[in-house]
Amino acid sequence: MQPLKGVRVLDFSTLLPGPLATLILAEAGAEVIKIERPGRGDEMRSYEPKFGSDSVNFAMLNRGKRSIAIDLKQAGARDTLKPLLETADVIVEQFRPGVMDRLGLGYEALRAINPRIVYCAVTGYGQHGPRADVAAHDLNYVAESGMLSLTAGSDGAPVLPAALVADIAGGTYPAVINILLALRECDRTGVGCKLDIAMADNLFTLMYWGLGNGLAAGEWPASAADLVTGGSPRYNIYRTRDDRFLAAAPLEQKFWHNFCALLDLPVELRDDRADPAATRNAVAQRVRTHTADELRSLFSEQDVCCAIVTTLRDALADPHFAARGLFARALSAGTQTIPALPVPVVDPFRSTEKVAGYPELGEANHLLSKAPTNGDR
Repeated sequence: MQPLKGVRVLDFSTLLPGPLATLILAEAGAEVIKIERPGRGDEMRSYEPKFGSDSVNFAMLNRGKRSIAIDLKQAGARDTLKPLLETADVIVEQFRPGVMDRLGLGYEALRAINPRIVYCAVTGYGQHGPRADVAAHDLNYVAESGMLSLTAGSDGAPVLPAALVADIAGGTYPAVINILLALRECDRTGVGCKLDIAMADNLFTLMYWGLGNGLAAGEWPASAADLVTGGSPRYNIYRTRDDRFLAAAPLEQKFWHNFCALLDLPVELRDDRADPAATRNAVAQRVRTHTADELRSLFSEQDVCCAIVTTLRDALADPHFAARGLFARALSAGTQTIPALPVPVVDPFRSTEKVAGYPELGEANHLLSKAPTNGDR
């Protein structure tokens, strides 16, 4: 039995944070029905490249879901959706604060229809506060939380994060965590709640060490100056002789000892507390004398916490990830099949079905013509 089997989720969200959250719920057994605008649907359907009739981005994030196309601004839209609203366990929406209220689909209106409803609102800055109505994207949240100031390129300017940290770590994962907590509480009390998930708020959790250093000791972190921001030779990226890169993280003393010995670092520089910059430069010089393959061989089966930076394409062929079955599930569109997006749900909680597609726009509109029952779930 999948943990969320029998849970119905109505997903009013678009693009990334909400859809990825409901994908995780769907992978754990929830029935997820996307509520989309007619004609165009979720904005992400139009992205490139295509996989089937829509974008591969949309297909990956909406595997195994259903789709209803309805104009929420049209008079009577809520009444049309009422049978689904009455049987839904979870609502996920990603509009600016107040939009769902104006559509007659806010938490108070839905609670009157269904007191058990768990209503999850995902926004950039939350449901209240001076920035609540400000338009922004991932990069803006990362900038304003202080996180972007901790990354720097060779010219000292912040560099673009390689992942949409705010959307996923600040939006998707907190949404899933709190939905599950709310469902557990609803099981206990029979009463739902509204969840205010603010992507910018949740970035501070990821900088726990910086907050601790600053608040307790007045030592506020800076780019290229601290243990995990490039200030330490024990946590850095070094260029190899063949212009590849070594990601070195021998933080603990035992790992650092092994690392220095294998690189034959001068003994007088192995105490990196004396002059971190000098030690870092010496490590860089020693790494630069080796190719990436030579370093991989040198560090093989050694406790040094080092890895050669690889490409995403090569990572998919890594035998470790293959052995883990990370890409064993598939996403289909007609005759096309590609590996499905891995999600952090362990196999015992997921369906045994290995291949699934994604919904065509409005393919489940027939659900609006009858009152859904448990048998429709």
